[in-house]
Amino acid sequence: QLQLVESGGGLVQPGGSLRLSCAASGFTFIYYAIGWFRQAPGKEREGVSCISSSGGSTNYTDSVKGRFTISRDNAKNTVYLQMNSLKPEDTAVYYCAALFERYGSSWHVESEYDYWGQGTQVTVSS
Repeated sequence: QLQLVESGGGLVQPGGSLRLSCAASGFTFIYYAIGWFRQAPGKEREGVSCISSSGGSTNYTDSVKGRFTISRDNAKNTVYLQMNSLKPEDTAVYYCAALFERYGSSWHVESEYDYWGQGTQVTVSS
């Protein structure tokens, strides 16, 4: 059964940290780039970060550069998003998604992705 399951969300104070996990099953993980997206209340879903199938290439949206780090463990079929120096504007539901790697794909475009998780809530508030 194909699944992407996010975990690690929660409530954290501004300046705090969280590590999100995305556990994959049911497909050949090593062929897929994995992206993280987020959707805040009343806003469109946006791409946050993406990591290539090998882990050798990463991308970040400007607002999280220097604060978030994406990584993957292909032996565990898991991708992580380490989020530091969290701000209230990072509050959102965070989703991971899998993209079968192909030339010219755009990591920040939702329609490029083949599979999606159900999301995990991140709330940054004092």
